[in-house]
Amino acid sequence: MKKSDPDKTCEQKFSVPFHDLDPMKVMWHGNYFKYFDITRDALFRKLGVDLYQVYRDTQYIFPIIRTSIKHVFPLRFRDEFICRAVLKAVDYKITVAFEIRMAEDNRVSARGKSEQAAIKIPEMETMLRIPDEIRESLGF
Repeated sequence: MKKSDPDKTCEQKFSVPFHDLDPMKVMWHGNYFKYFDITRDALFRKLGVDLYQVYRDTQYIFPIIRTSIKHVFPLRFRDEFICRAVLKAVDYKITVAFEIRMAEDNRVSARGKSEQAAIKIPEMETMLRIPDEIRESLGF
């Protein structure tokens, strides 16, 4: 990595709260995306990009257009875990890869990915490329 390249990773530590559990006493599968989202936002903030402020300044929104997740090992009440986000690509979409690992033994709990597009509003026009200012701020 060149010295001028920003670190395109971010890690956040969490503990599974009771309200995230399903009836089988493991974290409900949909809640993993919540932690992906929190960590993705922290990654963008680390890189100096506030997508809400971008929207206010430019009228571009960046909706999630695709997600995927592979569940490997279930999280349970009060398990401490690390969610890691890695910015993979910023070209015609923003691609972020995620991994959730147990804090105690580094065992993988889940892996996933998200993709975001740039949409110009109010026209709701899908842009064919992420705006240059955003790409440059994200190190691409």
